[in-house]
Amino acid sequence: MPPRVNPLKLNPLQLKTLTLLQELGRLIGSPAPDEGEGTLLVDQFPHAHGNHFHMGSAVVSTADATGLANPAVWVALERKGLIKSRFPQAAVITIEGMGYETGMTDEILHRSDH
Repeated sequence: MPPRVNPLKLNPLQLKTLTLLQELGRLIGSPAPDEGEGTLLVDQFPHAHGNHFHMGSAVVSTADATGLANPAVWVALERKGLIKSRFPQAAVITIEGMGYETGMTDEILHRSDH
């Protein structure tokens, strides 16, 4: 049987926020050894200019990133074991959080086709 899509039943805002945290973890995350092997500390967040911001080679709409500033979203992601919240300064993304398939990457991380 194929793996179940969204087994933790994250809502759309939680999925978008986790997708962005995963991408930040890949781009600028540093090991967080005090939190366990394989965890990544993200303590820098992009600043919007206009209605978007840049994450590596991707452009993200600020409308898709509202969860980065929403403490309730961080609490939900922490409760489900996907991050350890240090809101608003940092997030520690767990191994489970980095491995969780959100299905949102292509939807919110807009990359150039050239």
